[in-house]
Amino acid sequence: MPVARILFTLPLPEPFDYTVPEGMTLEPGSYVHAPVGPYDRFGMVVEVLGDEAGTGRKLKPVSFVYDVPPMTPQMREFLAWVGRYTVSHPGQVLSMALRARDALDPSPVEVFYRATGAMPSRMTPSRQKVLEVARDLGPAASAELAAAAGVTSSVIKGLVDAGALETFEVETDLPFPAPDPDLPGAALTSEQASAAESLREGIRRGSYASYLLDGVTGSGKTEVYFEAIAETLRSDPQAQVLVLLPEIALTQAILSRFEERFGTAPAPWHSGMTPKDRRRTMRETMHGRARIVIGARSALFLPFRKLKLVIVDEEHDGSFKQEDGVTYHARDLAVMRAKLEEGVVILASATPALETVVNAEAGRYERLRLAARPGAARLPEIELVDLKKAPPARGKWLSPVLEHAMAETLAAGEQSLLFLNRRGYAPLVICKACGERMKSPGTETWLTEHRYSGRLVCHLTGYSIPKPAHCPKCGAADSLMGVGPGVERVAEEVRILLPSARIEIFSSDTAQGGDATRSLIDRMAGGEIDVLIGTQIVAKGHNFPNLTLVGVVDADSGLKGGDLRAGERTYQLLSQVAGRAGRAERPGRAYVQTYDPDNPAMQALAANDRDGYLAVEREVRAELGLPPFGRLAAVVLSAPSAELADAAALQVAAAAPNGDEIELYGPAPAPLSVIRGRHRRRFLVKTPRTVDLSAYMTVWMGRLKVPSQVRISVDIDPYSFL
Repeated sequence: MPVARILFTLPLPEPFDYTVPEGMTLEPGSYVHAPVGPYDRFGMVVEVLGDEAGTGRKLKPVSFVYDVPPMTPQMREFLAWVGRYTVSHPGQVLSMALRARDALDPSPVEVFYRATGAMPSRMTPSRQKVLEVARDLGPAASAELAAAAGVTSSVIKGLVDAGALETFEVETDLPFPAPDPDLPGAALTSEQASAAESLREGIRRGSYASYLLDGVTGSGKTEVYFEAIAETLRSDPQAQVLVLLPEIALTQAILSRFEERFGTAPAPWHSGMTPKDRRRTMRETMHGRARIVIGARSALFLPFRKLKLVIVDEEHDGSFKQEDGVTYHARDLAVMRAKLEEGVVILASATPALETVVNAEAGRYERLRLAARPGAARLPEIELVDLKKAPPARGKWLSPVLEHAMAETLAAGEQSLLFLNRRGYAPLVICKACGERMKSPGTETWLTEHRYSGRLVCHLTGYSIPKPAHCPKCGAADSLMGVGPGVERVAEEVRILLPSARIEIFSSDTAQGGDATRSLIDRMAGGEIDVLIGTQIVAKGHNFPNLTLVGVVDADSGLKGGDLRAGERTYQLLSQVAGRAGRAERPGRAYVQTYDPDNPAMQALAANDRDGYLAVEREVRAELGLPPFGRLAAVVLSAPSAELADAAALQVAAAAPNGDEIELYGPAPAPLSVIRGRHRRRFLVKTPRTVDLSAYMTVWMGRLKVPSQVRISVDIDPYSFL
């Protein structure tokens, strides 16, 4: 019998061999079940060998094969590359690509009833009512029909037996309607039209091409890449498109724009979807019927049949970095996926990452610039508010300058946006009597006070308790107080400042789920909110025509810590926030509160000199050999005790291979040294770009044999240094 090599969705180092039973047809990419120990496990065929491969071997047979299209060679090559690049078990990577495994089964069906036109030999008032309702409703489920007619299910069954009703099955997972690329798009400016034509030309060539769509906020990047999507759909009736967005909130907000342009909403994919909806999107994508998919970073692992265009919107955003499990950056993986698919990738941003800018200047990406907003819209004027010279009043967080601007804006009938990247009421809760700081158990992170819910919450672990009436350490009553501002505290201050204003908070606490997010965005766009106070969720992709004032409450918070990208991230985030203002006819302005107005990021922000700031950042990183001019990898190990963590760290350090031009730092306690009771130690590896860092890390990890209580994770090109 032939032999199938099967990779399972388990942390195993290699595929296992099984015989192919007579009558079963398998090919590379087939999805199967096969026995591993006493249980059948799910896996994928990576190779089918001839009969001779099983000679003299006692192999178990494959148990079951799914009747679906196999995974494409391009997708299999992509998953193998991801495993090598991220130093992950191939089974872990495969598992990410098959999160909705029930999509491999046929769609569930539901039984519907409809009138045949025949009359039963015995008519009753109940039967008469059901037939009238059936004619009005059309095809309906039994429960719906019975409820509308006010009868029991037995009446429905009797009409079926009498031939007056008939049943038929309907798939519950309906296909997505086909998008229409020929619907008219927005009128483009000459600058937008030139960029769109460059993208169309690249798509018509039918080979790999990569573009950086570099446009200021509000310059119409979405309308430009819509033209690329339309050209992709026209050029090939089987071509599929993937649009990656950094936030679920953006996924919800942009669906209506897609529907207006292409006549139907795209297939969504993100963690906020129901299992049924995820199953539907994955099944339709796998069969090639979902022509456009829009989603968060994990959508990159959907098993497309013919992926020809990948768009990474807000490509600079840190949300594209996956920190748990298999660590990866979706932007980098998107480029590789497009290359393997011989497709086109578009990286779009108003503030591209330095890595992306350097790649564009080196000719790896073609750079398309959008330097102006269309129509009368202009970039907002940005003013730095030096809090040393114009400090807020005692107990407040808004400077007099910002207070005055908000009052002016409200009087003019316009909207304000206040940005503070801290959820809740206060980021720290301490006891006035003994100085105790409230922390999450087994973790060195502070609890955030949420006054609206009356709870103290750890945003790292999810731990949550009602705010205690007494200090848990000294027992003092009513001694716990919040320190520092969160969005709830700023909202409280604004309500006192502007009592007539309609004020809302926009954060992941207040906009939970797509409906809540859409409702808030629609109300802001419709002018039903005067002051919106939000975290970084407000910074990306929203278009509020009447928003003319943006205030950044604490611009310095992102500059703290040892993150090599801290300045770049701060500039990107604040630039994106400020860019929400003045996106229509009315001019916009932004006030940025800071104690460090001379910081290069702040100076570049005020001067709207992004390229000048990147030049300074580039010079520093090139001098130090840091990304994108060098490579980094992080190793984090954790153990249930500090002693075991230290002993394991020495063992890991001793196993590190020697190599030219490789610098190893550590072990050292991680900045967050304890999480969920586990003590953490970090290593950092630095190499030139010429070194195959993934291969080095693979050799190192292959040498390790640590106690089972010790966990080790590898992060190639880390974005978090906590």
